[in-house]
Amino acid sequence: MNGFLAVEHAVRGAAPHALLDAARAALVTHYEAASVDLLMADYGLTVLQPVTALPHTAQPLSLHASPEGRAFGSQEPYGQDAALDGAVDLHLPVTVRGDRLGILTVRLPKHRCTPQAVDELTDLAAFLGHEIVVAERDTDLYLQARRASRLTLAAEMQWQLLPGRSCSRDEYAIGAQLEPAYAIYGDNFDWATTADTLTLSVTNGMGEGIEASLLTNLAVNALRNARRAGIDIADQAALADQALYAQHHGEQHVSTLLLSFDLATGRAQVVDAGSPQLWRQRDKTVERIPFEAQLPLGMFEDTPYVPQDFAVLPGDRLIIVSDGVYATAGRDAEAYGERALARAIQAASLLPAAAVPRAVLRELTEHRGDTATDDELVVCLDWFGRNTPTTH
Repeated sequence: MNGFLAVEHAVRGAAPHALLDAARAALVTHYEAASVDLLMADYGLTVLQPVTALPHTAQPLSLHASPEGRAFGSQEPYGQDAALDGAVDLHLPVTVRGDRLGILTVRLPKHRCTPQAVDELTDLAAFLGHEIVVAERDTDLYLQARRASRLTLAAEMQWQLLPGRSCSRDEYAIGAQLEPAYAIYGDNFDWATTADTLTLSVTNGMGEGIEASLLTNLAVNALRNARRAGIDIADQAALADQALYAQHHGEQHVSTLLLSFDLATGRAQVVDAGSPQLWRQRDKTVERIPFEAQLPLGMFEDTPYVPQDFAVLPGDRLIIVSDGVYATAGRDAEAYGERALARAIQAASLLPAAAVPRAVLRELTEHRGDTATDDELVVCLDWFGRNTPTTH
């Protein structure tokens, strides 16, 4: 059995909490690795947290100012001469279908750091990511390792509801981020794909704390239930509206933006039921795309929803933001506003979709100061189209 298959076999057979131990032992045996470490990106995308037997006992590394962070940002292997003579620290992205989980660092003797070994270890890091996603059903180890501090209960509920922070396939790439990462309550994003479609939703439940999180949980699961029944987005909105009204009788509602894309043509249908805004960057032009406003979900009984037509072209970048972004008051009490948001989107033009939300939110932090008073959500969708070379 060659080294690659031996490591894969060892990891596949390991207990959920022991994936790193199994990978480490196999890499030592088959690649002469001197050390193997797994680091997970924290919820705020600011540090890389080492996976240890007891999370938080090892020193986190900056996601923006470290060799490991460089590999995370570029999504390419990065080799660094180690302190020990004749050794190389190889930092490898741990990424699953575009969702950036962290970094696997393998210290190798320099003579073993061949192009073939780098390729094999890069593939093994991606394989480990897939195993981690499956293992998270049965262990808290990797979820704990993502925490730079304790989550509020509302934030715990929201992060468990999310599909991931990014994803990609040939036709598109998506990145999303929520702030304050450790204390969010009502904002949420969701997506699902089939062979021919992409459905994307952004929701904002009214209120604060647990009440907002519970409200959003009901809305998102109602939308998913309707979507999984094969229903179009107008009826998805209508059924979620009915579920929310039946529970709260109009006293609470959820602002929602629903989009459904045809992957072959880029044609889309949109239901705009509340506060999230859609922006588009096409070539060098950044502009808000307005839709006919419809009532938020759950406000009245049996509200009808009508989809609007929309289309994207290869090379388009769509940005969705919650009201916690565009309406945030700055130090001088001035709202963030459209010009400032357009500048932030333009400034992130060269970044991949997965990195754009964090960049826009950093610009927002400069505007408002350190303390967020509302959830802040940014979703970026880069559209490549079918049978078209990627442009980002």
